[in-house]
Amino acid sequence: MRRIVILGSTGSIGRNALWVAERFPDRFQVIGLGAGKNIDLLAEQVQRFRPRVVSVLTAKLAGDLRRRLPPGTEVLTGLSGSRHVAALPEADLVLSAMVGAAGLMPTLAALRAGKDVALANKETLVMAGDLVTTEVRRHRVTLLPVDSEHSAIFQALTGHRRQDLKRIVLTASGGPFLHAEPEELQRVTPEQALAHPNWRMGPKVTIDSATLMNKGLEAIEARWLFDLDSSQIGVAIHPQSIVHSLVEYVDGSVIAQLGIPDMRLPIAYALAYPERLPLDLPPLDLLAVQTLAFLEPDRTRFPCLDLAFAALKAGGTMPAVLNGANEVAVEAFLAGRIPFLAIGEVVGEAMERHRPSPAAEVEVILNADRWAREEARRITERFR
Repeated sequence: MRRIVILGSTGSIGRNALWVAERFPDRFQVIGLGAGKNIDLLAEQVQRFRPRVVSVLTAKLAGDLRRRLPPGTEVLTGLSGSRHVAALPEADLVLSAMVGAAGLMPTLAALRAGKDVALANKETLVMAGDLVTTEVRRHRVTLLPVDSEHSAIFQALTGHRRQDLKRIVLTASGGPFLHAEPEELQRVTPEQALAHPNWRMGPKVTIDSATLMNKGLEAIEARWLFDLDSSQIGVAIHPQSIVHSLVEYVDGSVIAQLGIPDMRLPIAYALAYPERLPLDLPPLDLLAVQTLAFLEPDRTRFPCLDLAFAALKAGGTMPAVLNGANEVAVEAFLAGRIPFLAIGEVVGEAMERHRPSPAAEVEVILNADRWAREEARRITERFR
């Protein structure tokens, strides 16, 4: 029996993780849940899984939630609450699936408490990759990738010598605007951007997929997960979302991981690692798919990809600035305050104004994140 904590339980990854846990009650016990504002769904999850402790965003939400829960469930609030849930002494594995920069401190709390972490919160490694991987080594814990691309790389590396690795290739669906003309991109609405052709994800990551920022963030995450140089990380557009990423070795061999586009596969692999679970999902039928296409990303129409690689090469606090400015820009787009193409403009301008410094301390990283958000908000005011 593996005792698990799920941070971000009401989001897309969290809901799918609970789907897996519910189907294997002899394998998983959910002992802690962390959520934000969706206490309606969280209350249902508590009724089903009976965790010992949960955390929500504010004291008011906690009060409302307590009135709906059975006796014996402890309800905590805010950052201190999510950090407490992440470090529960009896936990064997913490799934970090909170959205954005909010996941950094709870993830660090889990690592420092000696917990293995299944990481779905890519922003944690984008902002603080050096710091996080140092904590992983210091506490001798395991960091398991949950993103489908990084899970694919993790699987394709298994059984091979790391010194034989030449490079990796992250695949991207291309999002809903793969073939859109530039003038079409100027008129994109949030509803159109949220209509992903293959994946069902939360709104923030769906917009990141539409701008290709998500692939850039994944490149930074891959650098830290697999100890790579930026020159060893490639990106290919793969509209079918069947090949989830590839690893090329020095002899020219390329090993890929294939599967249907369903996040329950990499989630289950991380939760049960090193075992595989019989998920009873639709099989991959390559005879029905027939064709697998791969295209070069259009970096002119989708500049966020190059912005992320520039942040990776600059290092220090620049990736935290990239991430913080992007979160503000995406929020502004979803609220109708800036156009779709302005997302990259806001991020790029914030990066131009930033002078990176070493990111060895968490407070330095958080300060850079705060600066980036304030700067991005000032930039978005131009579009009103």
